This record gives sequence, C-alpha cells and structure tokens, in this order.
Amino acid sequence: MTNQPTPLISSRKRPKQARSTELVSAILEAAVQVLAMEGAQRFTTARVAEKAGVSVGSLYQYFPNKAAILFRLQSDEWRQTTGQWGAILGDVTKPPPERLRNLVHAFIRSEIEEAAVRMALDDAAPLYRDAPEAREIHAEGDRIIERFMREALPSASDATRELVGDLISTTITAVGKELSEAPGTEAEINAYADAMADMICAYLSKCSLDARGKGVF
Repeated sequence: MTNQPTPLISSRKRPKQARSTELVSAILEAAVQVLAMEGAQRFTTARVAEKAGVSVGSLYQYFPNKAAILFRLQSDEWRQTTGQWGAILGDVTKPPPERLRNLVHAFIRSEIEEAAVRMALDDAAPLYRDAPEAREIHAEGDRIIERFMREALPSASDATRELVGDLISTTITAVGKELSEAPGTEAEINAYADAMADMICAYLSKCSLDARGKGVF
C-alpha cells in the first residue's frame, strides 16, 4: 500500500501590507464561521471565499487548499493554548499548586467557549496532525511542561517528571474536552474544575513527598 502524500498546509505567503492583512483576517474569520456551521466534512475553500466576500483566486494567494486554512485555524488555537499554559505555569510569583489550579480553571473555560470550532477542528486533524509544522507547536508545549515539572519536582528523576507532567497535562486536556462537549451550569463547571484541581494538586504533593523521601520518585 502506498503512502498518501501529506497535503501542503503552509500559507503561500505572509501578508505585508495592511490591505493584505485585512484580507487574510477576513478569510480566517469566514473560515471560523463556515467551520462552526458546516463542520469539517463540508468545509471548502469555495464556501470560505463566498462567506468572506472574496474570490477563490484571492484566497489561493495565501492558502493553497482547505487543509492550509484549517491548519492555520488549528495552529492559532494551539499557539493561544500554549501561550496560556506558558503564562500560567511560568508565573514564578505563585507556588506550583496554585499555578496548576489557575491553569485548570482557565483552560476549561477556554475549551467551553471555543467548543464548536474546536470539535470541528478535531475532525479535520487527520489532514495535518503528522505534519512537521504541527510537531513543532506541540514540542513547545512539551517544553513548557518540562520546565514547570523541573521546578515543581526538583528532587525527582527526569523520567518521573516526564511521567507526572504527561499524566497531568493529559488529564487536564481530556477533562476540558469532555466538559466542552456537554457543559453544565456555571456552578457545576466551577465545582468540577475545583475537584479536578484538588486531585491534581494532591497527586503533585504526593509525588514531591515521595521524591524527597525516597530519592527516586
């Protein structure tokens, strides 16, 4: 069986003038609306161009295909999330447990607010999830977690910090995804976030105690 070629997902060119920047912004705004209304399966460059009020040719000046538009939306979302995690986990004025608690609440809130587009982008993920551009963004997220775990568990081994960091980030993202798909009331969401934050902080505290007591964890 032959391997399917990876579609081109990089933008053709970056806008340099204000007019070009406005055009790209209009295309991306229209793409979000089309994606939310139609879903990934019915998402086309023609629909986006029509919604943006531009010609398909003008759209192709910046995005070679629908995968490039979807990846731009996804990468913008990933970078926003990465920036959120970096700002909260990198705030050295607060102790690690407080940072984790703040992250849980902020991330769940953002997941719920962007649920429609995020779920549609999840459906489109096979178009670009293995692309080098996607791996680069995820690598930056991994570095943020790694830096935080070195500070939170200074006595633990590298392998343990990696395991704990992966468990914490996987739990937060999985719960955020689940809540965004079936959000409850404001009180229910806050209660759920508080309970999860308590659980994660308790786990981190146990790992810290074990690392100092045993010298291996």
